[in-house]
Amino acid sequence: MDMKEKMPITPTTPVPTTSTAIAAEARRSRPSKAKPEPAAEPETVSAPMVDVSHQANIENGRAIELNTGREPKMSADDVSVFYSDKQALKDVSIKIYDDLVTAFIGPSGCGKSTFLRCLNRMNDTIPTARVTGCITLDDVDITSAAMDVVQLRARVGMVFQKPNPFPKSIFDNIAYGPKIHGIAHSKADLEQIVETSLKRAGLWDEVKDRLQESGTALSGGQQQRLCIARAIAVDPEVILMDEPCSALDPIATAKIEELIHELRGRYAIAIVTHNMQQAARVSQRTAFFHLGELVEYGKTSEIFTNPHEQRTQDYITGRYG
Repeated sequence: MDMKEKMPITPTTPVPTTSTAIAAEARRSRPSKAKPEPAAEPETVSAPMVDVSHQANIENGRAIELNTGREPKMSADDVSVFYSDKQALKDVSIKIYDDLVTAFIGPSGCGKSTFLRCLNRMNDTIPTARVTGCITLDDVDITSAAMDVVQLRARVGMVFQKPNPFPKSIFDNIAYGPKIHGIAHSKADLEQIVETSLKRAGLWDEVKDRLQESGTALSGGQQQRLCIARAIAVDPEVILMDEPCSALDPIATAKIEELIHELRGRYAIAIVTHNMQQAARVSQRTAFFHLGELVEYGKTSEIFTNPHEQRTQDYITGRYG
C-alpha cells in the first residue's frame, strides 16, 4: 500500500495476535458435542496506543503552528556520533524551541540519549567519542573549540536518569552552582536563589524546615526534584532530561511531569523517555529514533495518531521496541 494511502492509526488500532489460532486449535481438540459450537469471532487485542485526544497540552500543541521563520533555541544539523570506528548516530537534524517540550522516543540503543548528551557536550567526557556536524545555541556553534564547556553546561543543564544529589545538605546542593559560577554576591542572594529554585521545583514546602539535612536522605522522587532545582539554580536556558522518571514510582512521576509543565516556557526542555504515554502527556514535539537515525520528527499529536513513516507506526503500535 502506498504510504500516502495508509490508514491513520488511532488509539484503538487492532494488532492481530495468535490467540485466534490457539483458541481454534483448542476447540478442535475437544470431544464433539451434539450441537456444534458456533464459530468464534476473530479475536484482536488493542495495540498499546496512546490516547492523545483528551490531553490539553496536545490540543495546545496542535494550535501552535511550526513557523519555519521562527528562531529555534537550539539547532542540530547533520550531527553524527562515533565511538572509535562505530557510528552510533547518523546525520541527525532537529530544532528545539524554547516554548515547546521536545520528547525523544525509540527503542533501547537507538541513539536518543547519545544525541541528548551532544546538546551540552557531555560526550566530550568519553575518550573514544567523536561528534561531527553543527549544533547551535542561539546561533552560536557549541561544537567549536572556542566554546567554554563549563559555561555551556551552565546554560544547558542536565537531569540524569538516576537521581544524583551531592553528599551535602539540601541547601548546599542548590547553592553549589551559584557559588562556583559567581551568581550569588551575598549570603542573602544565595538564600534567595535556593528558595526560588526549590519553589520552582515544587520541593520548598517539603524541605524548608530541614535545609541542613543531607540531600541523600530524601526519597527518590524528592531527590530527582532536588536535582532539577540544582540544575535551574544557575538559571539555564535549556534543560535536558534523560529518562528522569524511569526509577520513580507513579506518584513521584506525576509530580515530575507536573513540574515539566510548569517549567515549560521558562526554559527550553528536551526529554528522553521510553514511556510513550509520558511523551504524549508532557511534550508538544516528538522525535522518533531508530538504529541511530532520526526517523521522524513533528507534532506529538501527529506522531502518535498519523505518523508518516512505517517504522514509526510499527513502534507506536507495539510491533517492536
